[in-house]
Amino acid sequence: MSPELELSLKGKTALVCGSTSGIGKATAVKLAECGALVTLFARNQEKLDAVVQELPGDGHTNLCADFDDPEVVKTAVGDVIENGSTFHILVNNSGGPPSGILLDASPEDFMTAFSRHIACNQILTQQVIPGMVQSNYGRIINIISTSVKKPIQGLGVSNTIRAAVANWARSLAMDVGAAGITVNNVLPGYTDTDRLTSLISSRAKDQNISEDDVRNAMIAGVPLGRLAKPVEQANLIAFLASGAASYISGTSIAVDGGRT
Repeated sequence: MSPELELSLKGKTALVCGSTSGIGKATAVKLAECGALVTLFARNQEKLDAVVQELPGDGHTNLCADFDDPEVVKTAVGDVIENGSTFHILVNNSGGPPSGILLDASPEDFMTAFSRHIACNQILTQQVIPGMVQSNYGRIINIISTSVKKPIQGLGVSNTIRAAVANWARSLAMDVGAAGITVNNVLPGYTDTDRLTSLISSRAKDQNISEDDVRNAMIAGVPLGRLAKPVEQANLIAFLASGAASYISGTSIAVDGGRT
């Protein structure tokens, strides 16, 4: 029997990282709309408590930990798994490193970014994989950046680490494919989030031009002629999390309006 286009996630549980704003929050909302039971994961408890109330449906929860401390992340997720929770869907998403040219970056900048994006991804994956195998359903989706395809000027550390995450994911896809677990990367283009607003502000200051000029220059480079909405990233993530994407794995998909 061939798989049908079924985007319902009823009966599925999802752990969504960085889910109090931007693409992470939009993803949590979209997965909940599709019927998944969502656990939000971020570092600000007040924001987590507010967002969980916005999710459609009942029974959603949250976990609080700072991704700059992998051991705390490990403990937070490990505790709920030991108490019987299983996650069918893991969305890895963490705030990008500060902007800046590569030559200005310190070794500590790279270590911090590696810890947040690679080490935490690895820890979370190791903890959720056994439950995915037992449930015969697993989706690991990493929200990265189009810098995987083309480095973005002024984001030296981010460009480096994002590419590392993409190759980590491709390697993982080969390791877990036999268990029916898929691993994919979503590469957002310019998306109307707080992160982009911060980047625009930084560029405007560096180039001594207005923020509107920076924003307009970004939009001019996008064939669709506008910024993405966070939900447009979340739509792809929901598809990849669903049964309809059962034969898609080890790939990186840009959602960037045709820019790359």
